[in-house]
This record gives sequence, C-alpha cells and structure tokens, in this order.
Amino acid sequence: MNAALSFTRVFFMILSILFMTTYMVSGPDGYNISKLGVGVLMGVTFGSLLIGFDLLFKRFNLRAYNIAIVGLFTGYLMGQALVLVLSAVLDISAASVHLSPQTLEVAKISLFLFGIYLGTLMTLRGADEFYVSIPFVKFTPTAHKKKDLLVDISVLSDARIIDLASSGLVDHHLVIPRYLVKDLYAQAEVSDEMIRSKARRSLEVVKKLEALTELDLRYNDTDFPEVKDSMGKLVRLARLVDANILTADISRLQMSSIEGVKVINIHSLSNSLKPLMQAGENIKIKIQRYGKEPRQGVGYLEDGTMVVVNGGGQFIGDTIDAQVLSVKHTSSGRMIFCNALDGNGNFPEEDREMRPVATTSRHLYSDDHEEQ
Repeated sequence: MNAALSFTRVFFMILSILFMTTYMVSGPDGYNISKLGVGVLMGVTFGSLLIGFDLLFKRFNLRAYNIAIVGLFTGYLMGQALVLVLSAVLDISAASVHLSPQTLEVAKISLFLFGIYLGTLMTLRGADEFYVSIPFVKFTPTAHKKKDLLVDISVLSDARIIDLASSGLVDHHLVIPRYLVKDLYAQAEVSDEMIRSKARRSLEVVKKLEALTELDLRYNDTDFPEVKDSMGKLVRLARLVDANILTADISRLQMSSIEGVKVINIHSLSNSLKPLMQAGENIKIKIQRYGKEPRQGVGYLEDGTMVVVNGGGQFIGDTIDAQVLSVKHTSSGRMIFCNALDGNGNFPEEDREMRPVATTSRHLYSDDHEEQ
C-alpha cells in the first residue's frame, strides 16, 4: 500500500512537470531556457499542491468521497433550479424590474454557488441516513463486512484499549463518536477533582490512539441532541450505522440485549485471553480464607481467578504448592479446583481421600465467585 502510494505521488509529480513544461515551451516564441525553468517550477508547484491535498484528506475514506460527489451533484441541480427560478421571475417582471447585465450575472452566480453549497452541506449532514438506491431497493454489499466498533466513554478511561489497538486486531474499525470527546473536554474543566482527572486521562488515551498510524482511528460527527443519555446516544448511533459497541462497563451487556445492539466488553475479552490451567499442572497459591467444605482453603491468582484448594484450610496466610484438578468456567470468569501438595510434591496422607470433594461441591462456590 505504501509503495503504491509513493509510486502514484511520484508519477503525478512527473506528469505535472511534463505537462507544464510542454505548455510553456509550445508557445509562439519557441523553446528557451527561461520557459523551460518556469515550466518545471510550475509543474513542481502543482504536483506539490496535489500531494498536499492528499495529505490533508488522508482520513477521507471512499464512503465520504462518494457522499461528497453525490452532494456536489445534488447541489448542482439545486443551483440550476434556483437560477431558472430567478430567470423566470425576471421574465415575468421584465416591465417593472431592470437589472444591468453585470448585476444579473452576479445574482445568477451567487444563487448557483449557494445551491451547490447548500446541497453538498445537507447531503454531508445526513450522510448516515443517506443511501444510494433505486426505489424501494437499497444497495447492500454482497460480501460480509466486518462491523466497525463504536467506543464507549468507559473504554477511553481504560488504558488497556491502547494495548488492544496496538495489537492490530481493531485496525480500520475503531470509531469514536465526536460528542464523547466534547463531553470529555467539558468534564476536564469541572470543579470535581476526580471527574476532571479521569477526563484528562481519557483525553490522553485518545491522543495515544490517534498516534497509532496503522490503527486508522476515525470519528463520527453524528449527534442526537434530543437524547440526553450518553449510552442512549451510542446505542442509537450503533443502530444507525450498523456497528458494534466496545465498552468496559459490565452493566452495558444487559442494555445491549434490550436494544438489540451487540456489545463487546473489554473485561470479557481480557478474561477469555487469560492463560488456561491444565489438569495435573502444579501452581503456587496463597491461601487467604477457609472454603465451604472441611479442610478447604481459597486463594486468588493475580488476575482475580478463584482457586479452591483441598487440604489448604490449615495453611491460611501461607503460599503452598497445589495440583490442578479441573477448571470451571462461569459467567464472571473461571474457578480452579486443586489439591494441596506436601514438600515432596505428594498429596498429604490425610487429604488423599478428600480429592473428589472438588468435583462434587463446585456449585457451592458459583455465587461466591460472582461476588468477587
């Protein structure tokens, strides 16, 4: 992609120099060094302007380009209609209204430009509700397209989004609603220190996301002033542009099922990427409290995963070796069931007969684990 872009820029720079030089030396005075130099200079200048426009509209995607073209065409028709209306009015009132040719031309040009501007502006503002279609038939892509991800404000306050964006998994699909950024700037000026610092951290995250060139972060300017709730706006925008929502708020999952919008929770994604424990694997775990069965102890891994250890009840506050029996997946994460090991890597004699307990009492810990 970068090689093709560089080739295109160099190619059009050469074409600009060639055309401008040819134009300058093809005059009636013939060829001379000064005309050749002026032609080369004009070509370089025009080529530089082309490249400058390319850099200026680097984030201008194909969809926006198509909408702009349709807007210009609509504006052209509107401008022509306004000029025709003016001509008809002047023809009807020719006896009472007399305009000089210059004034008439200025009025027609002004109306024409006004029509083009108004048509283009209205098309761009209604871009998300605009579809190129034949009557009653909307054109849709035949190939399945990966949906964009609208970023919730809770994600911007979670620095893990930077690592996720750096992984390349969400390249060209991350979209930030513009109204969220405006809300963050407003929160960054409030008197509450906690809200202000959180908003400023979120703005720093936005700046770091913008610095990731491969991410191709985009903004959506659509707003719904009549909707006061920020999440309500986000859900409505997601339904409008057919996108998913990326959030770090666990309460959004229930709302998504009500609204019919798919919500991807960054915490669920983090849990799904935690390393899996295999049965028979040895781990070290600090026993923090008693379990719900005799002689059982409970500890937690660094990521918050609950570990139930048979024979661990006598080691409260100590870090011991344990062997994994099984792993249970719950709605809020995973639970690991283990047996304690002695210093030689064997099960203590008094705990060997208790090893089946973990497989028969898992349900006792389900509710307890969801509270953690």
